[in-house]
Amino acid sequence: MSRKPEPIAEIAPARPLPVSLPFRTAALASRKPTRFKLEPDGAGRAAIAAELGLIDLPALRIKGEIAPAGARDFLLTARLEADVVQPCSVTLAPVPARIAEDVIRRYSADFAEPEGEEAEMPEDDSLEPLPEVIDIGAVLIEALALALPLYPRAEGVELGEVSSAPPGAEPIREADIRPFAGLAALRDKLAGPEGQE
Repeated sequence: MSRKPEPIAEIAPARPLPVSLPFRTAALASRKPTRFKLEPDGAGRAAIAAELGLIDLPALRIKGEIAPAGARDFLLTARLEADVVQPCSVTLAPVPARIAEDVIRRYSADFAEPEGEEAEMPEDDSLEPLPEVIDIGAVLIEALALALPLYPRAEGVELGEVSSAPPGAEPIREADIRPFAGLAALRDKLAGPEGQE
């Protein structure tokens, strides 16, 4: 009796975006720009905030256009504006910030991915392969993620000095490893009493 083969687990589809505004590239106007504006509602902002690890996202908007560039390529230009609240990288206290960034994406029908292990990255990091669908929601989330401050710090918070040493040894402080840390003390010592040489 032959056994029925086990079903192969299906690959899970990509998670849906928290916000979406798709444009089929085949349907985009070839002579004039296609304008867009995406301003997610409270639920959309909350979902994006959760995805990006933000405490809050009180305001978020992207506005721009997708214009034809040559026979088959497109150029997306937009303005991203957001009010974000991130956790402080030291204390986790809320750190508000205002973001205003220009967003540029160049979609090329002839884009070729660099091949090989040591392939050089293209100088123009706005250049991408032309997809079947340009989703402004995906552009918005990616642009916001790239624009977020890397190490937000609450006002007045400074990183403490870390020192370590084996038992019985004097810990090395940051000031001790600066190249010219001892020069001032040496100068004063050589100057003699009352700063006279």
